[in-house]
Amino acid sequence: MSVTALLLAAGLGLGLATPLQAQETPAALPALAASTEATSVIGVSAGGYMATQLAVAWPSRFSGLGVVAAGPWACARGELGRALGQCMFTRLGPPDLAAIQARHRDYLSRDLVGAPEALADLRVFVWHGDADPTVDPSLGRSLVKQFEGWLATPDRQLRFREGEGAAHGWPVGAGSDAPTDALADCGEGGGSHLLACEPAIAEAALTWLHGAPAAGEPGETGGRLVRFDQSDFAARGLADSGYLFVPAGCEAGGCALTVALHGCEMSAAEGDEAFVRYSGLNHRAAADRRVVLYPQVEASLANPKACWDWWGYAESAWQLDPLHDSRRGSQIEALMGMVDRLQATPDAD
Repeated sequence: MSVTALLLAAGLGLGLATPLQAQETPAALPALAASTEATSVIGVSAGGYMATQLAVAWPSRFSGLGVVAAGPWACARGELGRALGQCMFTRLGPPDLAAIQARHRDYLSRDLVGAPEALADLRVFVWHGDADPTVDPSLGRSLVKQFEGWLATPDRQLRFREGEGAAHGWPVGAGSDAPTDALADCGEGGGSHLLACEPAIAEAALTWLHGAPAAGEPGETGGRLVRFDQSDFAARGLADSGYLFVPAGCEAGGCALTVALHGCEMSAAEGDEAFVRYSGLNHRAAADRRVVLYPQVEASLANPKACWDWWGYAESAWQLDPLHDSRRGSQIEALMGMVDRLQATPDAD
């Protein structure tokens, strides 16, 4: 039996809203021969910051970027004080986009980010609640301004939506299958950070990034949500296990891939599987024949809310200028290792 079949046998053939059951020993992340075309990364809050870091580091590997409730690339520039004072709240003023652009030029000179030509080809979707008390709404607008300067034709490649009266989090829309107690009030947020308001971000973002899904073939609905061992991709801050949604029929290869990055306090490692189960991404992926990778971060003394590293906590303590937002960032290297694994051809045995 191939490693892919072993993983899927260890997982659960479940209706998309069925709770996960415990797996004593998660299997390794499989090689699924996922398509290298139409790959996207999408994230919320700290996961939105990390999604942008990943796409800017490797734009040739991604065609689409989705950012929910986060600000511009490299906003923190390796400083926690700036992360808090300019990239969540703005008491230190707005992000210095000129200084950030200088950082990007420096990274380009050292081959630490992707070529401008590849970055210019991305499609980008940005959503931010206009009543967000956690990440100031102006930061979403700064991200949009940043990408307007990078994209070849921003009016065709960039979609920006603000949620009227929406707090901090990921909207799931009226059609969500999430239990009521798994949702947060649209205007208040908190809890699971899955907001009971429009739009359904999974549908809106993936449609903008990749177009509407083709009509599914008979029997090609549903899929498996499995837990996998993240130890092959060791990086400071990663949890022991991640999650993977594999639509029916994608075990044979050829399906597209989306990397979905949770926000702070949304990690399944902290006991909350709401994002991996109820974000809406799995339902959309089942119709779109799209594998969804949900890597996971765990809480620590340096990172008590289990956030992705967008200010430098995962790098060596001696680094005056941590490269967390570059190709050499330890978490970025780990995430790209997962993408490489999923897009690799499985061994015949």
